[in-house]
Amino acid sequence: MTFAEKLQSAQKHLSKNDRTLAKAIKTYGDCQLRPHKDHYGELVSGIVGQQLSIKAAAAIWQRVLALSDGKMPTPQQLVKIDVETLRSIGLSYAKASYVQDLALHIIDGRLDMDYIAKLPNKEIMSQLTAVKGIGEWSAHMFMLFGLGRLDILPVGDLGIKKAAMNLYGLKELPDRIALEALSSKNSWKPYESVAAWYLWKSLENDGIRIKKD
Repeated sequence: MTFAEKLQSAQKHLSKNDRTLAKAIKTYGDCQLRPHKDHYGELVSGIVGQQLSIKAAAAIWQRVLALSDGKMPTPQQLVKIDVETLRSIGLSYAKASYVQDLALHIIDGRLDMDYIAKLPNKEIMSQLTAVKGIGEWSAHMFMLFGLGRLDILPVGDLGIKKAAMNLYGLKELPDRIALEALSSKNSWKPYESVAAWYLWKSLENDGIRIKKD
């Protein structure tokens, strides 16, 4: 089954089991999740974009690429860039140390990007969260948008919480337990990622996602 066919199956499943998402699917059309193989770039950009709007993160990302003639700096190049240079393009000291720690994990083999896509979710989570600056939220974003895992429920994402509160008439922002209960009640499993995509889509804003690692 192709990825596009899996998305179609996910949409049918969610439409059948969740009236609220059925309306969202009808309104917004097909889910546009698209996995890719630039896993290293996805992780670096994920760290860069933490707690920023998509617009602000994109501007800083272009400056990161400019450090290497418009291309993604290799891990070897990234660890050699002076921290103050990273600061000058908009990264905080913390984020500068995080992206360089990620590069070191790849260089010394603690994080093997060639095989990470073949690992089960729990192992991916374990390997990623061993890197400074990558917590549960960042790992969820990577598995969802980078690897195209369809069974990820980003319980720490503010956008997901806001959308869930709005769409399902909740009195307050749901915590992890409440989101998991909402998912169970409406039979999102095993397509939590697709449900999340429609929740984000329903916000109709600039796609802010804020990590809660």
